[in-house]
Amino acid sequence: MDAKAPNGECQHVTIKLWPPSQNTRQMLVKRMKNNLSTPTIFTTKYGSLSDVEALKHAKKIEESAFTSANQHYEQEPDGDGSSVVQMYASECSKLILDVLKNGPRIEEKEVVKPKVDSAETVFDISKGQRAFIEEDEAQTLLSPLKEPGNSYTKICFSNRSFGLGAARVAGLILASIKSQLKEVDLSDFVAGRPEAEALDVMSIFSEALEGSQLRYLNISDNALGEKGVRAFGKLLQSQTSLEELYLMNDGISKEAAQAVCELVPSTEKLRVLHFHNNMTGDEGAIAISEILRRCPSLEDFRCSSTRVGSEGELP
Repeated sequence: MDAKAPNGECQHVTIKLWPPSQNTRQMLVKRMKNNLSTPTIFTTKYGSLSDVEALKHAKKIEESAFTSANQHYEQEPDGDGSSVVQMYASECSKLILDVLKNGPRIEEKEVVKPKVDSAETVFDISKGQRAFIEEDEAQTLLSPLKEPGNSYTKICFSNRSFGLGAARVAGLILASIKSQLKEVDLSDFVAGRPEAEALDVMSIFSEALEGSQLRYLNISDNALGEKGVRAFGKLLQSQTSLEELYLMNDGISKEAAQAVCELVPSTEKLRVLHFHNNMTGDEGAIAISEILRRCPSLEDFRCSSTRVGSEGELP
């Protein structure tokens, strides 16, 4: 914005949104502690934590999210920090859900190792440093998914950026086990890749998972736009049992929203649709409203920060 200097001349003033103040961080910890310990739709479903446990995990979540976001900010220090604030909030939301789903624990982000629960149904590579993954590492990291008779039903590839080589490795593996998968998290899995490569990676994953019967799908934080949504077209069109769909912080424009409406034909079982932090606008809201009309079971819909004005208010 512009401000007048003492000599009467206008000076341009840039407002930095990052880093947040210590007071803001403490307020966020308090709010997350409440989200983990008080009745919400998610604590009702997965169970809540005691006040002591909730506070401990809220502090760890905030510290982890702040560290990841700050590393991203250091790569683009000339920006106003708005994208980093969104990343910070999105990471906190994701980690809160992880804690509730996996029980009262949160792993420290250190060595990159697949996370496997005691029943060997969850395969999670998201807890290491946010980094690129190429073909050789993918062969090693994803090898447990190739073991005969494995019982993995939930996979999380978030926080690692897949190149084409790694995507081809993953695609072959996922195609071989897609009939047993129920939950897939592909959020933030092409960060830093050129658009053409990112779209090819999305298409490989989409084709590999086409025909799977998922109840949960998260493709947030991928700057999809219309091209990205259509890259996931084969996967989205083949789903008939989705209960939870997450498209947060995906650069969903009017055209992209229309593509989502077109490519997600089966929504009878959809209970959760999170669509916030997008650039949908009034016209895009009309397309999303068409989806809502097809969701008789919807319990949890989030559409904040989508540039929807009074003309696009959803019915």
